[in-house]
Amino acid sequence: MTLTMGKALNAALRDAMREDESVVMFGEDVGALGGVFRVTDGLAAEFGEDRCFDTPLAEAGIVGLAVGMAMNGFRPVVEMQFDAFAYPAFEQIASHVAKMRNRTRGAVGLPMVIRVPYAGGIGGVEHHSDSSEAYYAHTPGLKVVTPATVADAYSLLREAVADPDPVVFMEAKKLYWAKDEVSLPVTTEPFGTAVVRRPGSDATLVAYGPAVPVALEAAAAAEADGRSLEVVDLRTLVPFDDATVASSVRKTGRCVVVAEATGFASVSAEIAARVQERCFHSLWAPVLRVTGWDVPYPPPVLEKYHLPGVDRVLDTVDRLQFDDAPDPRFLTGAAG
Repeated sequence: MTLTMGKALNAALRDAMREDESVVMFGEDVGALGGVFRVTDGLAAEFGEDRCFDTPLAEAGIVGLAVGMAMNGFRPVVEMQFDAFAYPAFEQIASHVAKMRNRTRGAVGLPMVIRVPYAGGIGGVEHHSDSSEAYYAHTPGLKVVTPATVADAYSLLREAVADPDPVVFMEAKKLYWAKDEVSLPVTTEPFGTAVVRRPGSDATLVAYGPAVPVALEAAAAAEADGRSLEVVDLRTLVPFDDATVASSVRKTGRCVVVAEATGFASVSAEIAARVQERCFHSLWAPVLRVTGWDVPYPPPVLEKYHLPGVDRVLDTVDRLQFDDAPDPRFLTGAAG
């Protein structure tokens, strides 16, 4: 069947709730309304207000309630509605959600999912378009997931709900309407597994979430100019798949990280550092990045200048010193 990512997420929640009565869904407007993006549409009607219900506009209270329920046998899934709305709950997330298993020496786990619609591209104003993944990825004890395909949206959310530990599930808002043909239920690669979305030989584009379609479009455009770009979709930021990323970069010898979030002290910076550490002797050029600018998210009329686009990616690829690269035969001693 052809599904949007939003419908795939809805199907994942519905199937999880049908299979396990301990799974509950709650947050702001997720009940009768079905959520701002209709991801929870119909769940309250099918499962009742005891298992899919609205909460007050109090994000810290939402996550705090989920902590208590997870400690007492439930598997709560909560929605933060918009990325920046989660900031009032960050103290709960960093101090309790992420640390409970460690604090209790493994005795108490928190099987809970925090769904965060994030990033821009929908004409949203400030506080509605943040890319907040770095805060969660920097916090030990959290798994951080960000699907870029319809199949991954279903499969990774099912895995998140079943996980014994807390998962921050980042949903790129502009991808809610992306469509693909899938046969549900679908199972894709598990947490911590990146995938090569497009093979290539000249350079590697590493991307995640909303940047994956941009990287794929850039690779298609580059092919017209005779340049072969490999696209790696990370899928999960924590755990991170060093092996797949390093294998690709060692093959191509060049790497560009594409991410919508601002560049300073970001996930993209961490990726660039990891590639540099693991692939130094295979690199023909420095690892480069294409990111959002280091400014607060701009008004809708300006967001097209803020978000990484195909032209910026291709301009960055052109800086990878293709013309100055040494003859690869010297690496093996084959040259005379």
